[in-house]
Amino acid sequence: MAHFKRTATASWRGTGAEGSGSLSGPSGVLDNTPYSAAKRFQNEDGKAGTNPEELIAAAHAGCYIMALSFQLSGAGFPPTELRCSATIDMEKGDSGWGFEKITLQLEAEVPGISAEKFQELANAAKAGCPVSKALSAVPIALEAKLV
Repeated sequence: MAHFKRTATASWRGTGAEGSGSLSGPSGVLDNTPYSAAKRFQNEDGKAGTNPEELIAAAHAGCYIMALSFQLSGAGFPPTELRCSATIDMEKGDSGWGFEKITLQLEAEVPGISAEKFQELANAAKAGCPVSKALSAVPIALEAKLV
């Protein structure tokens, strides 16, 4: 049985509201990347800095289209290009912030595939993607289209 681990680290200094932290990982992509509550909650467009939700969305989109590429290729329809965005809708309830839903928006160039087969494989990849499985407590919608 194959097995591997992936690790990232976070550090935080100060209070929740005024403090700040950094995120790092062994690949170097996150090399002391700064984040804070202000950048996370008081920044409507999300451009001031990264946050956990952005990182989860990126991980989900990336994992999903890789899983879909394996599904398509295994069925004899290697994709020309797959583009996916993952949007996490957050909601503040009585117990604090939480994920309301995740929407995967996929545009795919896949020569020779029927619309029905494409939707079948797109849904299978969503169900089988490790990040989708990890986030299964949250409703995950898929908007998939061939272009």
